[in-house]
Amino acid sequence: MSNVISAIRDTVPIGQFNRGLAGKVFDEVKRTGPKVVIKNNMPECVLISPEEYAAMVDEINDARLLAIASVRMESFDPEHLISEEEMDRRLHITEQELNDSAEVDFE
Repeated sequence: MSNVISAIRDTVPIGQFNRGLAGKVFDEVKRTGPKVVIKNNMPECVLISPEEYAAMVDEINDARLLAIASVRMESFDPEHLISEEEMDRRLHITEQELNDSAEVDFE
């Protein structure tokens, strides 16, 4: 029964937008969470707040990066590691260039 109530509470007929109630719908999305917009008795789109969208995109990107890292770790061989000094030598980067470069923030 809670699924039916949730479905009713979390859906919005497209007609509410046509009647000028978009602002009310948007406020409700911010207050209570995502809404499914129904058009011709079928789901048309999902409305979510910008904050929820950003969090979802961040989570998807994190999952993609984790998948890439997992694949790379499967073939990790410490015998093929090179030191920072060797990498700098191969790329012709000097200690002075590193000291003169701007600080970089990693997330």
